[in-house]
Amino acid sequence: MNKEIKDKSWHEVVIIKDGTRACGSGGVLGNSPLVQNKSYFEVKLQQSGIWGVGLATRNTNLNSAPGGNDAESWVFCFDGVLRHNKKELQGVTKRATEGDVIGISFNHIELNFYINGICLDAPITGIRGTVYPAIYVDDGAIMDIILDNFVYAPPNGFQKIMVEQSLL
Repeated sequence: MNKEIKDKSWHEVVIIKDGTRACGSGGVLGNSPLVQNKSYFEVKLQQSGIWGVGLATRNTNLNSAPGGNDAESWVFCFDGVLRHNKKELQGVTKRATEGDVIGISFNHIELNFYINGICLDAPITGIRGTVYPAIYVDDGAIMDIILDNFVYAPPNGFQKIMVEQSLL
């Protein structure tokens, strides 16, 4: 958000707070792809509900939460499950609750998730294509994206999403 997560969303998602908060029903993508080698961003869970955070391509289905329902999205969901293509990739032992900050790091080899700075140690690999930050909300969930001034330090070598610019 923050001018990043506004570009493509389902019509039932509401983007407020200068483009940093998602609520309503469905999914929203950032408008800047993750092009650098080591990208990091955070999402704060303001209110519980059905939600998912992670990465997706422009071809993902944004009409349902929590995401991970097609071959175009890879998400960590409200129920502690990592999902992709309607499959549970793995469950994790920790779930995020209201007030928690979920970190997302991606280096084009692994996608990793963190809760309050602690790595979930459940990497997702095999991600192909141009991907964007993705947030899915439903059933009252409210999520804020944090694109800089992070609450927790990014993993070593990771940094905020760089906006690609063309000189020509």
